[in-house]
Amino acid sequence: MKVMVETSARHIHITQETLEALFGKDAQLTNKKDLSQPGQFACTEKVTVVGPKGELTMSILGPVRPANQVEIAFTDARKLGIAPPVRESGDVAGAPGCKLVGPKGEVEASDCVIVAKRHIHLTPEAAAEFGVEDKQIVSVKVGEPGSRETIFGDVVVRVSDKFFPAMHIDTDESNAAGLSGTVDGEIIL
Repeated sequence: MKVMVETSARHIHITQETLEALFGKDAQLTNKKDLSQPGQFACTEKVTVVGPKGELTMSILGPVRPANQVEIAFTDARKLGIAPPVRESGDVAGAPGCKLVGPKGEVEASDCVIVAKRHIHLTPEAAAEFGVEDKQIVSVKVGEPGSRETIFGDVVVRVSDKFFPAMHIDTDESNAAGLSGTVDGEIIL
C-alpha cells in the first residue's frame, strides 16, 4: 500500500478580492507550474506574510479560493510570532490572522493561518484499493531502515474524484524524516 509523499512548503491561497487588493484591479494569477493535484498550480505572484515578530515571502497557489488560507510549518510560525492550529485545509474559522502585503496594497486577513494536518489525497478507486475511507485516520511509514525511517501518525485520508493520489506533509515533517524530494510512503492501518 504505497503512496507518493510530497513536501508542501509554506504557501498561501487567496480570494479574488484579496488578489485584487494586493496586485491591482482585475488581477489574475499566473500559472508558473502545475502541481500534482488536478487544476492546482504554483503562481509567479508572491505575497509577504507579516506577523507580530517577523515576515516571510510566500508563493501563492491557484486557482483563487473562497477564503484566504496561509499554510505554514511550526518553524515558520515561530519566525512570524503566530500560534496557528493544526487543521485540515479549508478549516480556518477561528485561526489567527496576519497582514498580507503585495506590490499594490495590503490586507489584514483574519481567520487564515494554519499548520496543515498531514493528509492523503485519494480517488475513490485508490481508496477502495487501499481499503480506506474518507476522513479515516491512518499512519504512514517513510524512509529506509537505517536512515531516519519515520512513521507519521494521525494522517487523515481525503477522498474525491478530483484528487490525484498523494500524501502531503510540511517542511518540518519532511526535514525530521530526512526526506529529499518525492518519496514513497507505506500506509499502515
